[in-house]
Amino acid sequence: MSDDRQADTTFADRDPGIPAAAFPLAGNGFAGFEEGNDQVLSQAEIDSFFGKDSEVSGPSKSSGIERVVSTSGISSERLPMLEVVFDRFTRILTTSLRNFTSDNVEASMDRLGSQRFGDYLENVPGQAMFAVFKAEEWDNYGILVLSSSLIYSIVDALLGGHVRNDCPTPSRQTGRHHTAIERALIEPMVRIILDDLETSFSPLCAVNFHFERLEMNSRFAMVCRAGNGVITSRFGIDMEGRGGDVDIVLPHATLEPVRDILLQQFMGEKFGHDGMWESHLAEELWQTDLTLDAVLEEQTVNLRDIMKLAPGDQLLLRRKPEALVTLRCGEHALFKGRVGRKQGQIAVKIEEVLNQKPGTDRAKSYS
Repeated sequence: MSDDRQADTTFADRDPGIPAAAFPLAGNGFAGFEEGNDQVLSQAEIDSFFGKDSEVSGPSKSSGIERVVSTSGISSERLPMLEVVFDRFTRILTTSLRNFTSDNVEASMDRLGSQRFGDYLENVPGQAMFAVFKAEEWDNYGILVLSSSLIYSIVDALLGGHVRNDCPTPSRQTGRHHTAIERALIEPMVRIILDDLETSFSPLCAVNFHFERLEMNSRFAMVCRAGNGVITSRFGIDMEGRGGDVDIVLPHATLEPVRDILLQQFMGEKFGHDGMWESHLAEELWQTDLTLDAVLEEQTVNLRDIMKLAPGDQLLLRRKPEALVTLRCGEHALFKGRVGRKQGQIAVKIEEVLNQKPGTDRAKSYS
């Protein structure tokens, strides 16, 4: 049997309607590799494995490894709770923008994905507006990207404009930058969006999104390196025929402090958390034996004087008989008390609690 017939036999179960080019492993020597032979793959085999046509030539030709290295996609974990947060955010934002614009506003989430920050900025239109904000508790930054059509629609609605049915929505003049009046009108909307985003995260964690500045140029809105991964979510704002998009861009480093919370499948999920064991451990801790040392006095003495001590020498204590002694557990001072006798034994009556946290109801006197 020839090699060609062997290759056909290997893929005899495939659909005859599918061309052989759809199976890049066929006819490239991979059959021997699967049988356990020590075979080194050639570049042509690697290119075929990655779906690269070896007959393509010119500047666009690249090896399979180069295509993997230069790919714009990044590997990231799915964050189920982040989708829940953004779903709640759309409902809250709809109500807030209706009150802000006095218009019929509908907000919806169009997409949620992960990509490189530089690749995202390359696809942002030149007339978009960038709002940089800081997550105070997470100690990192994020940006809101407002499309030009959304800015024009919000400004038009705030200034009393309306859309006539017989005329299309006017578009912004190409190449014109946003004026100071437009930026002043958009800034309150940015603060509303950030407040609603805080409210959406509040069931999971407390976070404060502090508005930093508005930028017209993407170079001044770089909150992380171009090659770093970011979570991008696009929300569509529809105002009865007009509106636009607002993108929330959060670097992976920004979400790292709450990554474990966002990985939960549902709110309140416990990762191996055992409440019964915690209760049992807390009860047993009350039965733990501790050694307390009663310190009468502490003195600083030279090593020369210590070496001169001999049996019969006396150490003078400068404390008064009614002075308080300190009770310590290891290196931690816990109580101060007065020395006395009880039932024929030396005892210490605790009169002061040291390092007591405010608000605790621990008793002030023990014996």
